[in-house]
This record gives sequence, structure tokens and C-alpha cells, in this order.
Amino acid sequence: MEVILLQRVEKLGFIGDIVNVKNGYAKNYLIPNKKCLKATEENKTIFESRKATLELEHINSKKEAEVVSAKIAGQSVIIIRNAGESGYLYGSVKPKDIADAFQVKSFVLDKNQVAIPEPLKTLGVFNIKLMIHSEVETNVLVNIARSSEEAEVQMDKYKKALNNPKDSGETEENLENK
Repeated sequence: MEVILLQRVEKLGFIGDIVNVKNGYAKNYLIPNKKCLKATEENKTIFESRKATLELEHINSKKEAEVVSAKIAGQSVIIIRNAGESGYLYGSVKPKDIADAFQVKSFVLDKNQVAIPEPLKTLGVFNIKLMIHSEVETNVLVNIARSSEEAEVQMDKYKKALNNPKDSGETEENLENK
């Protein structure tokens, strides 16, 4: 299905681009979230009349997102969960859990802004990417522990390992993935 993008969509295109996508992706995600219009002749003329307004809205929302990103960058949250002796959680930490943890710290986030490929299922400190805006992203730390004392110990180990990766037995690549 051909669609006209109303905003930048990662790995797809920018405002005004006419792209071909699968019908399900357009009907189930892009159109309901007002990220595109079907590329009919009527919609093309509607888009051309609204293009300047859409671009101005995009620029303003990007500026707001940059302000939020500057405030939230480098922040960390602690999520307390039950886990077995091996460190595997009884359940998992999903994007909604991370967004809720930041809302407790007065940062308004939507679960769709938390970019984790799959739920987190182990204890530890994780570097998580937040997509504040389609063109603005930042990283935060999520510390999953059994208690606040354990969270402090994990954070200290994480910071030491980050400063001296050779001493901790961790490679820099492993630390970036955590």
C-alpha cells in the first residue's frame, strides 16, 4: 500500500515521502497513529495544503523533545522485582514498567517511547534507549534489583566496570548491551 508520511518514521522516511508498506503495517499502526495517509490523489492535495503546518508542528515538537531529552538524559530508575537465586526474574520488566518508573520521578513517558527489543528478564543495570521524538533519542539506566540495597551494590559495580572494563572481566561491548 502506498502512503504519504505525516511525520518521520524510523527506517521508513520523512514528512511528505510517499512509501510502499505492507497493508497490515499501514492499517494497524501507521494510519491509526496518524503517521500517514493513503496515497490517493485527494489525500495528496490535502497533504500539500497542510505541508507547511505539519513541518512547523514537527519542528516545534522536536524542540520540546530536545528539552525533555536534556532533562532525562543520564537519569536512572530502580525497579524492584522478585527473582530466583540465578538472577532470573519471576516475570519480566516491560516498556510500560520503565515508563511508569520514570513517571514516579515526574517524567512523562509513554511505553512506546521505551525502545527495548524484548522484555528484561534478569537482574542488573541496563542502558535503555528512549525515543522521545522520531528524531530525538536519549539513554537512561534501568536498575532491576530485589531490594534498594542490592540496587546500590549493582550500580556501584556497573560504574566500576564502566570505568575499568578490564578489571571487571566485562568487555566494553557487554557493558554497552547491559
